[in-house]
Amino acid sequence: MKRRRATTLVFAKSLSIILCALCALCALCGELSAQDFKQLHPGVEYAQVDHRIGPDPVKINLLRLDLKKVRLDVHHARDSSIGTETTSSLATRHRAIAAINAGFFKLDSTLTAGDAAGVLMIDGVLLSESQNSRAALLITNGPSATRIAFANLDIWTNLMAGPYAYPVNGIDRARKENEFVVYTPAFGRTTLTSPGGTEYIVRRGRVTKISKTASSPIPPDGFVLSAGRDWNDDPFKKLFVGRNVRLANRRGITRDADGFVAEDITNGVALLVKDGRIEVTWELEKAAKAFVENRHPRTAVAKLKDGKFLMVTVDGRQPGISVGMNLQELAEYLFNLGATDAMNLDGGGSTTMYLDGKVVNTPSDKEGERKIGDAILVTLRKMK
Repeated sequence: MKRRRATTLVFAKSLSIILCALCALCALCGELSAQDFKQLHPGVEYAQVDHRIGPDPVKINLLRLDLKKVRLDVHHARDSSIGTETTSSLATRHRAIAAINAGFFKLDSTLTAGDAAGVLMIDGVLLSESQNSRAALLITNGPSATRIAFANLDIWTNLMAGPYAYPVNGIDRARKENEFVVYTPAFGRTTLTSPGGTEYIVRRGRVTKISKTASSPIPPDGFVLSAGRDWNDDPFKKLFVGRNVRLANRRGITRDADGFVAEDITNGVALLVKDGRIEVTWELEKAAKAFVENRHPRTAVAKLKDGKFLMVTVDGRQPGISVGMNLQELAEYLFNLGATDAMNLDGGGSTTMYLDGKVVNTPSDKEGERKIGDAILVTLRKMK
């Protein structure tokens, strides 16, 4: 009798746990299905959400976009490859109706602050190489629709000198000793390099000058190849005045999007949803465990089942108002919204959503909106 009663109690307790879980799931589904998106422009819908994770409040802003009615463009601060600027300033200058901050970037007080900390391509020009096969959003704007793809991406630049191909170490960033870095006109007027190296000035595909002087001018019709020391070995002995050279991008993709020709690419950490499954790829991308597991403000993007594009900001670091999310919580939230693919962008104090002339979320920095490296801007297509 005691055994039967104990079994009954265990069954009842298990049933109670299951029912509670189902109730919680139903409550979540009810909240998600009740999202009140408001159409602000053709193809642009907006919602503010008061979400909860257990007892903790989370404030979320959502933009749902029809990619047949809007276009997406990545722009870097100051329309350069270095420097910082607020998301709202970038959006205002480019007459965008909406924007979110995008890729990770170098945040310091040096001359190269704002340099992308990962892949960055704008209008087909690679401005920063990838790191650690990290998540990337690829964008191309066709005449009638914008297409997107998500991938763990490796992309770099090769120097082509006649029949020889040599990978360079970096693009438009501070040069270290023993490195070979390419500086394009997007970087600025000069390379900002220190003495002790060799710089090859290239104009219209030909080496026009070899200089031992630091901080060489960058020609508007070419680039500078900067070596971190006085190189006398391969490949630099093949670089002489008059030598024809060119740059060629090489791409290795570890996860899908193979063959996708992008005009714009921005970086993130990490992929959250892939092919309709939650899969947070932080270990592959060599992200810090604390970054993944601690709650922070977050910015994310997702592709939905109906093909629409979702831009998301999650406010955080505001106890009692909005605590933020960890990456697993963010992945589950986006998955429940119908995401088939999603990735996390730069967050923390950078998290910003701009819409119709104002910032609609609450950035966590006490100074307010932070200056960032690059942003994804939304403009309306001209409908026929």
